[in-house]
Amino acid sequence: MNELTQVLANPSALITLGVLLLAVVLFVSGFLAPELTGLLSVALLMATGVLTPQKALSGFGSPALITLMGLFAVSAALFKSGALDRLRELIAFESIRTPRRLIAFLGFVVAPISGIIPNTPVVASLLPVIEAWCIKRNLSPSRVLLPLSFATVLGGTLTLLGSSVNLLVSDISDQLGYGSLELFSFTSIGIPIWLIGTAYLLLAPQSLLPDRGRKNNEFDANSDQTGYFTEVTIPSDSELVGQSLHNSRLQRRFDVDVLELQRGQQRLLPPLADRTFEPGDRLLIRVTRLDLLRLQQEHTIQLAKPNLSNAKTQSLESFPSEGQKTVEVLLPAGSTLAGASLRELRFRQRHNSTVLALRRGRQTVQERLGQAILREGDVLLLQAPMDSIRGLQASNDLLVLDQFENDLPTVKRKPVAIAIAFAMVLLPALTSLPLVASVLLAVIAMVVGGCLRPAEVQRSIRLDVILLLGSLSSFSVAMQVTGLADAFASCLELWLQGLPTYLSLLVIFLSTTILTQFISNAASVALLVPVAVQLATSLNLPESALLMTVLFGASQSFLTPMGYQTNLMVFGPGRYRFLDVTRYGAGLTALMTFVVPLLILWQYSGN
Repeated sequence: MNELTQVLANPSALITLGVLLLAVVLFVSGFLAPELTGLLSVALLMATGVLTPQKALSGFGSPALITLMGLFAVSAALFKSGALDRLRELIAFESIRTPRRLIAFLGFVVAPISGIIPNTPVVASLLPVIEAWCIKRNLSPSRVLLPLSFATVLGGTLTLLGSSVNLLVSDISDQLGYGSLELFSFTSIGIPIWLIGTAYLLLAPQSLLPDRGRKNNEFDANSDQTGYFTEVTIPSDSELVGQSLHNSRLQRRFDVDVLELQRGQQRLLPPLADRTFEPGDRLLIRVTRLDLLRLQQEHTIQLAKPNLSNAKTQSLESFPSEGQKTVEVLLPAGSTLAGASLRELRFRQRHNSTVLALRRGRQTVQERLGQAILREGDVLLLQAPMDSIRGLQASNDLLVLDQFENDLPTVKRKPVAIAIAFAMVLLPALTSLPLVASVLLAVIAMVVGGCLRPAEVQRSIRLDVILLLGSLSSFSVAMQVTGLADAFASCLELWLQGLPTYLSLLVIFLSTTILTQFISNAASVALLVPVAVQLATSLNLPESALLMTVLFGASQSFLTPMGYQTNLMVFGPGRYRFLDVTRYGAGLTALMTFVVPLLILWQYSGN
C-alpha cells in the first residue's frame, strides 16, 4: 500500500487513475458507446500530458489491429463466396434431429471454425439456419441458441485469429516488451478447454435451457412469444369502426393486445375493452407477424403514418408485391443505430426500407414506433426491395435474420476463397512470414480472385471494434509509464501472499471473468494485463502464463448477455431472460475457473 501511496503522489498517476475510473463507470453504465469511451480516455490522457500523442495513439498502428481489419475482410469474403454453406447443409441432415445432437455438432464442428474465423459472423450466418431447424422440429430456439454462442466462444481461444481480444493481448504483450503472440501460442491450452467446454454443453441438464416457446415462419399466433410492437390507424372503411375492443375481431380472432389508444390529442391507456373505435384512431399494439399482415391486407387496420418530415402515409399495400420482402433484422452489439430513434435516424430514407414493427425480447415498448429509442438486441420487422435487403446484409449495424434460398452466394468462387483462407493460416505457421503480412496478402488475393469487391472490403471493417481496441491499448501504456501497474501488482501480491500458485492464478482468472461481465472483455484485458504480468516473478512463472490467465478469463464469458457479443446476438431471437444466461453459464464458468489455472500450470510450470 505504501508503494501505491507514493505512486499516487505523482500527478500523472493520479490523473491516469481518474481516467481509468471514469472509463469503468462509463463502460458499466453504458452512457457512452464503448468505442467513444475509449476515444475519450485517449483524449484525456493526451490533453493532461500523461501520454504523448505518439504513445497514446500507437495502438491504432499496431500489427494486431491491422491484422483484425484484414480478418474482417477475409471473413466477409468467405461468407459471400458461400464457403461455409456446407455447415448449413449439415445442420439440415436428418441425422441431426435432437437438440443434443445439434449441440454436439456446434461443439465439435462449428467451434473449431471459430478458431479461424471471428465468432460473430459465424453466429450471424447460422442464426437463421438454426431457427429454421427448430421450426421444422417444433422446438423452441431457446433450447439451442445459447449453446451456439457458448460453442463459438470456446472455439475462439483455439488460435490467435479466433477473437479480437486475442489480438489485443498480443499487441499489449508486445508493447510491454514480452513480444507478440504467435498464431498457435495458446492452442495447447485452448484445445483442452474446447473439449471440456463441449463436454459440459453435451452433459449439462437440458432443464438449464428454458423453453421460451416455438414459432414458425409466420410467427404462429399461438406460440409463446411477445410479438412485435407497432402503430396502426383505423381507416374509415374498417369493420372496427363503431365496435368496442371487447367485441371486435382483434380480440375474437387475432392475438392482438392494444396498449394505447390515441384520439386527436387524447391519450387513452388500458383498460380499453369497452372503448368504441372511431375512424382515425391511432393504436399502439402488440401483434404477431402473421396477424399484422392479415389485418392490413383485409383493410381492418393500416400502418400509422411515420413521424418523419415529408413522409407520406404508408401501408403494406402501397408497396408493389413484386420484388418486396418482409424480413427481420437484429441490432447487434456495437450497432451505431442503438441509442437513437427511427425518426432521428431517418431510417426509411437511409436504408430504403419501412419499419413495420419492433420486438424487444419480453419487454413492452410503450413509445410510439417512430419515437422508440432503439437498443442492442432489438428486432425490427422491415419491408424493403431485395436490393435494399442485400445492402442491409453488408451492414455492420443491422443483422438480417431471414435466410433467402434464392439469394445464396454464388459458389463458383468458393474453392478460391477456401484455398486463400487455408494459405493465410498455413504460411505463418510453416514459414517466417509475419501473420499480419499473411492476412493482408489474403485480403488482396480475395479481391483479385473475385471473392470480394474493393468497396466490400471497406464495408466489412467494424469501425467500432477498431476504435475501441486501438484506444484501449493506451490504458496499458499509461499504467506502465506512471508506475500504476507496478503499484497495483504489489498490492495484489500482498493480498495473494501465502496462497499456492494455483489458487493465485484462480483468483486472477475469476477476477478477470467477473470484471468482463460488467465492462467489455477488451477493456478488462487492457486494465489487468499490465498488472498481472508483474506477478510473474513472485509466482515463479513466466510472464506469458499470466497473459494467458487474463486472456482466457476475459474470453470465457458465460454469465451475462453483455459478457460477449455472441451472447447478445442470440438473446433476442431466443427470447431469453437475463438470468437464463447466468443459470446455463454458471456451471461452465465454475468448471473453467478450476480447469484453466491447472492447464496454465501444466503448460508453464516447467519453463
